[in-house]
Amino acid sequence: MAELIQTLSHWQVLSIPLTHWIFAFTILLLTLLFQRYFIQIFHRFTQNVTSRTKTQLDDLLLVAAEKPAGWFILIVGFMFAAHALQAPEASFPLASFANQAARMASILIGGWFLWRLIDGFSAYFCARAAQTDSPLDDQLVPFISKTLKIFLVFTLILVVAQNMGYSISGLIASLGIGGLAVAMAAKDTIANIFGSIMILIDRPFTIGDWIKTSEFEGVVEEIGFRSTRIRTFAKTLVNVPNSQLANMVIDNIDARSKRRIKMRIGITYDASPKDMQKAIAAIEDILRRHDGVDKEFSLVKFDEFEDSSLSIFLYYFSKSKDWTTYLQVRQEVNLEIMQALEKLGLDFAFPSRSLYLHDMNNDSA
Repeated sequence: MAELIQTLSHWQVLSIPLTHWIFAFTILLLTLLFQRYFIQIFHRFTQNVTSRTKTQLDDLLLVAAEKPAGWFILIVGFMFAAHALQAPEASFPLASFANQAARMASILIGGWFLWRLIDGFSAYFCARAAQTDSPLDDQLVPFISKTLKIFLVFTLILVVAQNMGYSISGLIASLGIGGLAVAMAAKDTIANIFGSIMILIDRPFTIGDWIKTSEFEGVVEEIGFRSTRIRTFAKTLVNVPNSQLANMVIDNIDARSKRRIKMRIGITYDASPKDMQKAIAAIEDILRRHDGVDKEFSLVKFDEFEDSSLSIFLYYFSKSKDWTTYLQVRQEVNLEIMQALEKLGLDFAFPSRSLYLHDMNNDSA
């Protein structure tokens, strides 16, 4: 056996003894086997831990670390295999290259682990936010998740640049020098980010609300970093910069608890005062009996002598703010009013004029 090893050591491939190649490939093979079984053992361990604990935070940590840990084992194995070759640094600097590559890969794997961890925490807190009454946390969790990911990517770029030999202090200094120019160029973007923060804090509306401004009207679909997407009733999509939206006068239609109904009914002038009193009493009774009408406040008043009619003013609210239900309530009330006035023998007025003729011949006679 010793003679075989000594013989193999005399054989060289790329100026590296064959025994070193065999040793390196053995390390790689063991690394692959260990990585495969490690993932299985780690997965079982994760299931056992998560089933024993009540909190889900440790579950998120272990799930986020599972795949990055497997890749980290491969990187360590490849680095040891590269060192096992003992390649001559002068002609083949494999060890230094492996160290540098392993360092860079470890940084990226660490960033990948943090990215998965952010996704896990975001899903966890989104589920928790869905159980609360406040809509603020439903929108704030994705916003914070995106912010953390942007910060993570920026940090990874700086760390990778430093490990590649670039001066981070010089880069930060250059960023400081060019900060004013960048701020001027990105002032709209920064204003939109602060606008989105103010929208999330002030909560003039939430996703799914029907809002109305002087320029558009529709349902909020998404509140993003830069803009808010609003689906109009013509099914078009409007993207409004948050900096502008934060300064607009916004009428949140869905913020109301009920819908107002305001209208007038015109009765012909042949109606007597008693007929008008009966008509008003009948309409008031309809509003009291209808299940879809809010009983808190309503008005039925004979308030105007118009040119062609005796005007009755109606002012009441539907219990539901849903548009379809509101229209149904309004329709049913209108039909009952028509039936009640028909029973009383009253007619609806319409614009008309009466023409009186004067006979001049009879006057002269």
